[in-house]
Amino acid sequence: MPSEPPAALRRPRLTPAVADTRRAVRESLADLPPGHATSDAATPAAAPLVLVAPLVLVALSGGPDSLALAAATAFEAPRLGLRAGAVVIDHGLQADSGAVAQNAARAASDLGLDPVLVKRVGVGDAGGPEAAARAARYAALDAAAERLGAAAVLLGHSLDDQAETVLLGIARGSGTLSIAGMAAVTGLYRRPLLGLRRAVLAQACGDQGLAPWHDPHNDDERFARVRVRRSILPLLERDLDGGVIEALARTAAIAREDAEALDHMVDEVAEDLTELADGGCSLPVAGLAANPAALRHRLIRLVAHSQFGASISRAQTLDVARLVTAWHGQGPVHLPGIRVERTAGRIVFTAAPTIAEE
Repeated sequence: MPSEPPAALRRPRLTPAVADTRRAVRESLADLPPGHATSDAATPAAAPLVLVAPLVLVALSGGPDSLALAAATAFEAPRLGLRAGAVVIDHGLQADSGAVAQNAARAASDLGLDPVLVKRVGVGDAGGPEAAARAARYAALDAAAERLGAAAVLLGHSLDDQAETVLLGIARGSGTLSIAGMAAVTGLYRRPLLGLRRAVLAQACGDQGLAPWHDPHNDDERFARVRVRRSILPLLERDLDGGVIEALARTAAIAREDAEALDHMVDEVAEDLTELADGGCSLPVAGLAANPAALRHRLIRLVAHSQFGASISRAQTLDVARLVTAWHGQGPVHLPGIRVERTAGRIVFTAAPTIAEE
């Protein structure tokens, strides 16, 4: 009877957590085209063909979520005809951040990911520490993806992260898209693990003998997300008989479907209603009034953003909408860089004159 191989040579047991993580990655990457044969020789007909596989990059912090993602991607990508690498972002916000980044990079290499980049970034203070770190991180990921020609960048956000995002969006009253949480795909970025709980990802790491890093910032209650994670969600889970995290994630999915449908509809309506002119554009009062408030408000925001590059608030949107729904001869509405007024049955948007022009 053959003896059992040494532990170091055994394949990790395929546990439910590992299987779920791999399945999520496989489904997320299934639509990417596999590698194709090519030759870079001067006479391709005489040269051997080389298989060129698209590259996917894992944004790896070394924490349980991204480490489970890296392991699953390293397993699944070659089976889909893809190459898999990793980018480790060192924010420099902790004394040992460089060592943490190098440890994460070694873990990625041990999993078979290649290339593995470590990018040190400078974090400003615009918008607060969380927003500033996020902006620096995404800028570095964008640059790495462009440099390497990556087909996708994979992020390790979990179902718990989605629930936290939705709850924060509700608290801030920041609209449907905020309640819709994070999209599974946003341009180059993909979030394969949005359907899996954080505990499942930690279990997947343990089942594969992986040793994740635990970010002390995840225990720092100066951050709103940490307070939601450690205090508010556990309270809701306890007092509402559980299932809150899954319910918030379902709310996100429904809100995103509705928001995407409305955005598609408003694009079609805008094509019919918008009339361009020198220095601005206009929309017919009757056309705006005939549409539901959700579409009317989206039309106003779309015109402000597409024609003038302005992102306007809910209050500013309602000020413009009152030129349609509560018209009593009031004067123009002044938005950042835009003047909006009602004239001859139309809502006219024009660039606001500068001081020098006035």
